[in-house]
Amino acid sequence: MIQEKDIKNIPLKIQDNTFRDGHQSIYATRMRTEDMIPIAEEMDQCGFHAMEVWGGATFDTMHRFLGEDPWARPRILKQYIKKTPCDRLIRGQNLVGYPHYADDDVRAFVLKACEIDIEVIRCFDTLNDFRNMVSSAERIKSSGKMIQGPVC
Repeated sequence: MIQEKDIKNIPLKIQDNTFRDGHQSIYATRMRTEDMIPIAEEMDQCGFHAMEVWGGATFDTMHRFLGEDPWARPRILKQYIKKTPCDRLIRGQNLVGYPHYADDDVRAFVLKACEIDIEVIRCFDTLNDFRNMVSSAERIKSSGKMIQGPVC
């Protein structure tokens, strides 16, 4: 049983998901990068552990509906978010899509994603089948990025 004395010294770390998930439901993930820039510097001053800025449905909607280069958003935002690590979401073997991709595709995509200005990558599988996270996690780790492995 966890007692109060056991949790007193555990630091509380808050991650902000506004730029990725905050506009997903109400605006169908249609927030443009240029709409984020005016507030990005102020959010950088909030003291977040990380700010999630990319991944999941944002990749698809930026390409298909907004006419933006999904690989450019993190680079642009890092010009304004200088002290807070940026986070991205990846759906394990599904990457940023819905089908199940082959391991070599996963490794290539994750390698490319590790080249952009993102320090933390949150990798999950909706069914908590950790085998679907292995290819992504290995590539993330070998790229020297911090990995978060949440349980859904």
